[in-house]
Amino acid sequence: MKKIMNQPDQVVSEMLEGLEKINPQVRYIPGFEVIARRNREDKVGIVSGGGSGHEPAHAGYVGTGMLDAAVCGNVFASPSPDRILEGIQAADAGKGVLLIVKNYSGDIMNFEMAMELAKEEGTKLEMVVVKDDVAVPDSTFSTGRRGIAGTVFVHKIAGARAQEGASLEEVAAAARGAAEAVRSMGVALTSCTLPAVGTPGFALADDEMEVGMGIHGEPGVEKTPVKTAQEIAQILVGRILEDYDYRGKETAVLINGLGATPWMELAILTREVDRLLAQEGVVPYRYLTGNFMTSLDMAGASLSLLELNEERKRLLDAPCDTLALKIGGRV
Repeated sequence: MKKIMNQPDQVVSEMLEGLEKINPQVRYIPGFEVIARRNREDKVGIVSGGGSGHEPAHAGYVGTGMLDAAVCGNVFASPSPDRILEGIQAADAGKGVLLIVKNYSGDIMNFEMAMELAKEEGTKLEMVVVKDDVAVPDSTFSTGRRGIAGTVFVHKIAGARAQEGASLEEVAAAARGAAEAVRSMGVALTSCTLPAVGTPGFALADDEMEVGMGIHGEPGVEKTPVKTAQEIAQILVGRILEDYDYRGKETAVLINGLGATPWMELAILTREVDRLLAQEGVVPYRYLTGNFMTSLDMAGASLSLLELNEERKRLLDAPCDTLALKIGGRV
């Protein structure tokens, strides 16, 4: 294993210390592994989080127009309730806090426990669960579908609605609508290596790929011989459209790298996805291509589609300023 790090048990805290130096908008709360906005605004707070190893998710989305705090667990492990409570307190400006949580049993349990603690302190809260992965209906890590890169769209929609001054109920409704309208699926070309373990989490032969794996290396649909970009796009688009009919609808498209995929390959995949969407009558409104929710050093990519209505288009285009995503109107 070759990684730029010191001690494996310090990678999360040292990463967050470094992130605070990179991004002057945020502050690191040591001991709780929380990244929060330095300047708390008079609006609904947005908090997300989960295990580390998916950077830039979630700490990279803290900033104007998106998250107010991100709670970081250990690598691929849910943050504890006390960390989540600290994140809620850091984001609370008195108008309530929305929690955006990916559908993993540990995350759900710990965020719900933190919600109860925060409610005892008088905080008004809502929680939206994202389960966008169409690959498998259930997994050993979750009850129901897994939450993956489509969560970034939910962050953006909720953050923009909160920035407009909407109430907690209105922000939660916008986030819930986005979570219901997004679907994702991915493929892995390699495994990933946890810093504390030092060996790959699962095995793939040099000529194999895994279709539909999760962002922690959970099992996918099948192992197949490595396919062309065109074939990968056909698999991803086909499975998503089988589950949710985006035909004839304006759609936001996210092509997400899993950590070790060159931008060249992501751009090629974007080209192939665009060709297939045109054939299927899907109307791409905006493409986002890059690393948005990774899996350490895994090679591979995922595709997410979000159905747009006029409100979601407005919120997607609303300015935001975060380390991982900057949007200033239509680009």
